[in-house]
Amino acid sequence: MYVGMQGDRKMGRAWKIIFFSLLWSSCLALEGGMLTPKESRSREIKELNGVWKFRADFSKTRNTGFEQRWFTKRLSESGPVIDMPVPASFNDITQDPRLRDFIGWVWYEKEVWVPQRWTAVDSGQRVVLRVGSAHYNSIAWVNGAPVTQHEGGHLPFEADITRLVQSNPSQPCRITIAVNNTLSLHTLPPGSIQYMSDETKYPAGYFVQNTNFDFFNYAGLHRPVLLYTTPKAYIDDITVTTDFADSTGVVNYVVSIKGSSNPSVTVALSDKEGSVVATASGPAGMLKVVDVNLWWPYLMHENPGYLYSLEVHMTAKSGSSQYEDYYTVPVGIRTVRVTSHQFLINSKPFYFHGVNKHEDSDIRGKGLDWPLIVKDFNLLQWLGANSFRTSHYPYAEEILDMCDRLGIVVIDECPGVGIKDIRSFGNESLTHHLIVMEELVRRDKNRPSVVMWSVANEPSSELAPADYYFKSVITRTKSLDPTRPVTFVSNSNFNRDKGAPYVDVICVNSYFSWYHDPGHLEVIQIQLNTQFEDWYKKYQKPIIQSEYWADVVPGLHSDPPMMFTEEYQKIVLQEYHAVFDRKRKEYVVGELIWNFADFMTAQSTTRVVGNKKGIFSRQRQPKTGAFILRDRYWKLANETRRLAARYP
Repeated sequence: MYVGMQGDRKMGRAWKIIFFSLLWSSCLALEGGMLTPKESRSREIKELNGVWKFRADFSKTRNTGFEQRWFTKRLSESGPVIDMPVPASFNDITQDPRLRDFIGWVWYEKEVWVPQRWTAVDSGQRVVLRVGSAHYNSIAWVNGAPVTQHEGGHLPFEADITRLVQSNPSQPCRITIAVNNTLSLHTLPPGSIQYMSDETKYPAGYFVQNTNFDFFNYAGLHRPVLLYTTPKAYIDDITVTTDFADSTGVVNYVVSIKGSSNPSVTVALSDKEGSVVATASGPAGMLKVVDVNLWWPYLMHENPGYLYSLEVHMTAKSGSSQYEDYYTVPVGIRTVRVTSHQFLINSKPFYFHGVNKHEDSDIRGKGLDWPLIVKDFNLLQWLGANSFRTSHYPYAEEILDMCDRLGIVVIDECPGVGIKDIRSFGNESLTHHLIVMEELVRRDKNRPSVVMWSVANEPSSELAPADYYFKSVITRTKSLDPTRPVTFVSNSNFNRDKGAPYVDVICVNSYFSWYHDPGHLEVIQIQLNTQFEDWYKKYQKPIIQSEYWADVVPGLHSDPPMMFTEEYQKIVLQEYHAVFDRKRKEYVVGELIWNFADFMTAQSTTRVVGNKKGIFSRQRQPKTGAFILRDRYWKLANETRRLAARYP
């Protein structure tokens, strides 16, 4: 846990000891399942979104909040606070440039009333605090008592706070969350702090956060914060896998119960109309569905994204008390399989024609925003895109819910972007990477839209330690989920890539005539064809062109085409597509444009207010390339559907 910006490791270790001793004496961080909070007959939710109190620790060490124990009292008693919306990144909310580029600890606080029916000692309820995502390292307190700590952004964490809210039900519940966006060589993504010691050029104590990724290091409480209840004996986790044979679907399930050693479990699977099509009892079993409706990708079938509902019902005794819990999981019955030259969904060839995205927009940064989410999915459907990669981190559960319902196929990527320094391949980094993959799989394992895990983007996979590192991460991911292929995205030399032997699908990024031979459009087809041939001859695995494109400033024109103009963008597309059309008849199984929309980056001489490789502007207005891709993607969709119809 990084505490002091001056690298005061002794203070960091001391605070860890204090924190965890307090933690064990009050509440324990949850382990086990990570089911998305949902209301049911046995569960309630109280959203804490809105305006929170906020304070950044601008002290030289960024450690004053811990030294003065800001969490023990109202944040406003520690000094000046401002209003801060949640969910949102804090960076673009104010006019203060210090906050936009702030690195270190920031503090959030909200006081809420917990319903009386939750806080009664005899209520039989658990009360859980859940944070959807906080970037990067987080500590949470309730009424001054530490309840959980979490390392890593983009994934949820929880704490059982029942005893704390029941101990003083006549007072509002004060929730304090400290968040630190400092990145080190062992975080995901990695980074490093560089101190500028020359006081003839920089103020005393001046430092910058260095990163090896090309997007802005937005920070804060990015996704909803909420309280939810379960009975004291409850459904902790559900794992679903699916298969089919002819017209019969198979749903295998495993239910984990906590709080009771001898629970009774029943499950019922219902179709879209609410009719029960299969039932079973016991914590594990198999359901058979006659005349099954398979989950199909968007534009591959006339009925894409078909979801059944699996309701799990638990009854249990604990002492003299009787408990009952209900939880429903959406289930898409489908299979995924990879051959040496195809990617198969439901045993039919699937071709990825889609995008890479970012959680990024004006003002809110990476904060979850429903109007933006719905707008983006409308644009994806208009475009004819059937897929996207969660570049370069897991996206919000709400986004993946939409993918499940609409049939948008997802390559689910962890935050392993920018692993460049050899020190980021050591045991400390590897241990953290394995934990992150476990958290990701645990969260998204039941989603039919997720067809492949990606463990990294553009690492230095030619380095010698990359062999053991990626073998370990990929092997562990496969053990957590044997039903999905695993990949990572490479821009290394095909002959020296240490991680490629372990993946199921080769994903390659290349920017011919942009980062390589800039301005020379005539080299694209030669170099792209060579790239594909080299990778396939060596590995005999299907290939996805996981990134390609060029920056374009909307409205900038030139004839003959020049870089950054819309005409140049058009020719880049045409040259790439000509090769894709030849190679997709052999072993290329996808093309993902970089990027869906323009996004913010750190300031540099190569970026003019962000990355301009979007086919849409940051405000979601189409560039010329969007119309070219739309024509192509709809044609590809028709071809994929015709090809699928020929397969038995």
